[in-house]
Amino acid sequence: MQDIIQSARTATLELRALFEPTPLQRNEHLSARYDADIWLKREDLSPVRSYKIRGAFNAMRKVLLEKPDQETFVCASAGNHAQGVAFACRHFGRRGVIFMPVTTPRQKIDKTQMFGGESIEIRLVGDYFDHSLAAAQAFCDKVGGHFLSPFDDDDVIEGQSSVAVEILDQLGKAPDMIVLPVGGGGLAAGVCAYFAQLGAHTEFRFVEPVGGPSLTAALTAGEPVTLSRVDSFVDGAAVARIGARPFQALADIDVNAVYLAPEDRICVTILEMLNVEGIVLEPAGALSIDVLVDLADDIRGKTVVCLTSGGNFDFERLPEVKERALRFSGQKKYFILRLPQRPGALRDFLELLGPDDDIARFEYLKKSARNFGSVLIGIETLSSANFDALFKRMREAGFNYRDITGDEALESFLV
Repeated sequence: MQDIIQSARTATLELRALFEPTPLQRNEHLSARYDADIWLKREDLSPVRSYKIRGAFNAMRKVLLEKPDQETFVCASAGNHAQGVAFACRHFGRRGVIFMPVTTPRQKIDKTQMFGGESIEIRLVGDYFDHSLAAAQAFCDKVGGHFLSPFDDDDVIEGQSSVAVEILDQLGKAPDMIVLPVGGGGLAAGVCAYFAQLGAHTEFRFVEPVGGPSLTAALTAGEPVTLSRVDSFVDGAAVARIGARPFQALADIDVNAVYLAPEDRICVTILEMLNVEGIVLEPAGALSIDVLVDLADDIRGKTVVCLTSGGNFDFERLPEVKERALRFSGQKKYFILRLPQRPGALRDFLELLGPDDDIARFEYLKKSARNFGSVLIGIETLSSANFDALFKRMREAGFNYRDITGDEALESFLV
């Protein structure tokens, strides 16, 4: 990455053989909300609906410049990187072998196959990504293939830096701030390196999911560390260890410039962008927009670019996203009610509900005694304030209950 400006521009020009620049769109809704000039860099509108095609294409292109006879490329991925590699293999007419966990959703497997066509072979190995990765690397060594890392590769980072080239060309100036999602760090490293070498005065803010703060952990430790636990909900950014090469480019940033987005709040952002703007974002793709609420005081009056990194959203996940969004906003709660076993007890409880309170779940768990039974109840309402009033009425009526919303162990078992 010695001359990132020239190499990034070369990579950008080469990418035009695959697709035109992804749109940079001013978002009126967000601009009005935050009293700022907010633009979305729509990487969710690339041919594979994520920025990953950039790094995969550029890395493959650079390998073939040095080794024109290289026939086989190998990767391990259950998501966007696999699709980018598949697309690039078909473009270059090279064989791709893509290892995915056995547990990968069929939708992702089918999309990867569609992008790669006859140029690729998909191998389902292991229950977890680490198993797939080990199998991919062993196979690569055996057949003399070239392993394409999703982020820990200088040529991949260089390819991701083409995003920065397009932002400057499309906006016509350096923005005051760019908000970048971080997983393995390849995208953030490429964009930051380009602007730094350009000498632009653009500020950067970085956002990770609460359940995968690999950059925060690395900055705190002074080196990449492996997280002991990762929440896989934000699958495009839930990385246990930031890449060594990306961290070299990001090691000097202030840890206070890195923000953590709660997974349930991200669900609220996904639904809002879908319902208000008609924009389909995967959880990782919504990170840069989700964190704007935390940046509200810093961005007022500024030109801000948010990078929407991907739109590979499986709509089978929509019920889960809605559920988590309602719970985060306080519009849905679960509680266990101790219901007296007498005629009219259920009617007495139902009469306590307000006009905006709907029962979403009602299930007898057990009869703990002859005179009482335990009931699991889920209530949806239009305003979180309605629950304070409902619980007050329940206490006054003598109903005993336990609110289990937010109790991870009980919710995972009962809900």
